[in-house]
Amino acid sequence: MIGTMLAEAWGALIANRLRSALTMLGMIIGVAAVILMLAIGGGVQKQVSDSISGLGSNLLIVTAGSSRQGPLSGGAGSGATLRIEDAEAIARIDNVVAAAPSTTVPAAQAVAGPVNWSTQVTGSVPAYFLVNEWTAGDGRVFSDREERAGARVAVIGQTVADKLFGANDPLGQMVRVKGVSLQVIGVMAKRGQGFGGQDRDDVIIVPLTTALRLLQGNAFRRSIRSISVSVSSAEALDQVERDITLLLRQLHRLKGDDQDDFSVANLTAITDTLSTTTRAISLLLAAIGSISLVVGGIGIMNIMLVSVTERTREIGIRMAIGASRAAVRLQFLLEALMLSLIGCGIGVAAGTGLAMLAGKAIGFDTAVTLYAVTVAFAVSASIGIFFGWWPATRASKLSPIEALRS
Repeated sequence: MIGTMLAEAWGALIANRLRSALTMLGMIIGVAAVILMLAIGGGVQKQVSDSISGLGSNLLIVTAGSSRQGPLSGGAGSGATLRIEDAEAIARIDNVVAAAPSTTVPAAQAVAGPVNWSTQVTGSVPAYFLVNEWTAGDGRVFSDREERAGARVAVIGQTVADKLFGANDPLGQMVRVKGVSLQVIGVMAKRGQGFGGQDRDDVIIVPLTTALRLLQGNAFRRSIRSISVSVSSAEALDQVERDITLLLRQLHRLKGDDQDDFSVANLTAITDTLSTTTRAISLLLAAIGSISLVVGGIGIMNIMLVSVTERTREIGIRMAIGASRAAVRLQFLLEALMLSLIGCGIGVAAGTGLAMLAGKAIGFDTAVTLYAVTVAFAVSASIGIFFGWWPATRASKLSPIEALRS
């Protein structure tokens, strides 16, 4: 019986191809909009998560305070408020896996032969690579012994390798930074863009002692800009953050009312906040796209009401030869449901295609998930039933005699 009704419903839709296509258009646009919005939102959320997790898992960043010259205040990290001894003390805190002090060299121009490139030069210790979960793609990273000795060696990112050496092998080559020649001993594995579009491969990493002695000014001989702290578990992050704050206040001899001359950032908390924000934006965009679904549902209801009016005599004949009111109602419900689901299928295909094009346009992957497709079909089916119920009920309540007389 259901198979026969489905065949009749399909025949009714085919008999009015143009009207059926126009009726489905609202559903197609609505579903495509929802799929596209959810895909872009999911892609943004994944991009944010990947960018921050690429910095390292269970990570805390301790940054030096700002510098002051008279009434002028520099930005965070510009002051000489953190020292190597602070990092050594933090490394001894419970649940701290490693603490990597680091500093940056301002206005660094790297020169290799006739080629030069402006890049970020970071001075740090071997633990820097452990904390940031970054390995050498070619060659090696410097050792603790080389760091303590202030060896003139460097590890470079893939972007720096491409800009300075092109297709040539950079291992063993010399790079000059502020007149200091450094031997390239490793090229780091490619990491790609970070959050905000920053190129994480555009960097040169040198031993911290080398940076402090040869590349930094005398004012920063023992000072560092930041400390990256790897914590044993996500559950211990909050406690370690409190312990670091208490320890640094003691080491810096800050009293109860004194303001911290450092800051501690919990990257996991930042990730959670950004993920929650992007998820909320995705849902908002999907809700806006869902308005088109409602409009499509109203279009289905209007067309089905017209269909009931046009097919009044047909309904009368069905009832006269024994069709029940429930069977008539089911017939029109199936037609509304078929319109809705076919429109949904085309909308999912269109939305997926648009999501792929959008991903290429904005530069990151968009994620069309099975969840989004399932929700789209479920909502479409619900809309088909909801907006098709009234026309179907109206058809089932027609009087057979009045319908035959029409």
